[in-house]
Amino acid sequence: MRIDLTDTTASRINKALVRARRAIGSPAVGVVLTMVVVTDEENAHDALKAAERASQEHPSRVLVVVRRPDRTHRRTASRVDAEVRVGSDAGSGEAVLLRLFGEVAEHADSVVLPLLLPDAPVVVWWPVDAPAAPARDPLGALAQRRITDAYAVERPLEELAARAASYAPGDTDLAWTRLTPWRSMLAAALDQARAGVTSAVVESEADNPSAELLAGWFADRLRVPVERVTTAGPVVTAVRLRTEHGDIVVDRPEGAVATLSIPGQPTRVLALKVRTTAELIAEELRRLDPDEAYAAALRAEVTTPPAAGARKSRTSHQQRRNA
Repeated sequence: MRIDLTDTTASRINKALVRARRAIGSPAVGVVLTMVVVTDEENAHDALKAAERASQEHPSRVLVVVRRPDRTHRRTASRVDAEVRVGSDAGSGEAVLLRLFGEVAEHADSVVLPLLLPDAPVVVWWPVDAPAAPARDPLGALAQRRITDAYAVERPLEELAARAASYAPGDTDLAWTRLTPWRSMLAAALDQARAGVTSAVVESEADNPSAELLAGWFADRLRVPVERVTTAGPVVTAVRLRTEHGDIVVDRPEGAVATLSIPGQPTRVLALKVRTTAELIAEELRRLDPDEAYAAALRAEVTTPPAAGARKSRTSHQQRRNA
């Protein structure tokens, strides 16, 4: 069910949500958190669809905030337009698409605050154009979890440096979330190899933010030099952990299949697909406590040994959205 409201208020939006739930026969609120998506008009549709798919695993009230401030010399009257979605039109929760015009666009928190579910955690996600310090942003300050995406900017490695400088518990980035299958596979491989790692190599397309975070994770957890090698991609293509018994290698040149090589064992073929944004968001919603591993990887000092093809971390970027 959908209800369109023009030049409305938070009170009217709340009443429309109650009315819509009653109309479909679900008067109770069966959601577990509020997810605030802050985006622009161009990305609003895709962001809302991803949030709705993620809500199938985590029933949520999704509030999509689209700011339209007055950027001309004319004064646009402050106005809030809303589209309320409940039932099959909103995943397994409920959704409100908020378009903020004029001066109210600069005070989105005053519109969002009355729409938050009481006594439920709040997650804020910026698909594009995240603030420099998410925890100090008025909307970010309302949240227990703040999600950014370094792939959505022109220079993501500079973005990672800014994230490290402004990090607060609860911050995370989808460039880190994309690494979960890689980290799980590599941790399992190290358990099987039972050998000390002397150095690591991360191969990826030029200036890939996930590769930079993976290198930081190795530097923090293994305390070894990490070599960054640029390949044609796409995205992260291989990881090599050098040990006294040989190299542990995860190689995924392209596609959804990778090979795992461990010294003294046969090479195995494993699934390592590129996950959708909805899957990444759903993973982030599974735990809302501070991600200490991400914080350590983000702030780690990566030492790069001199080697042919090696690149030092955090330089420049050509935009990609997968890992």
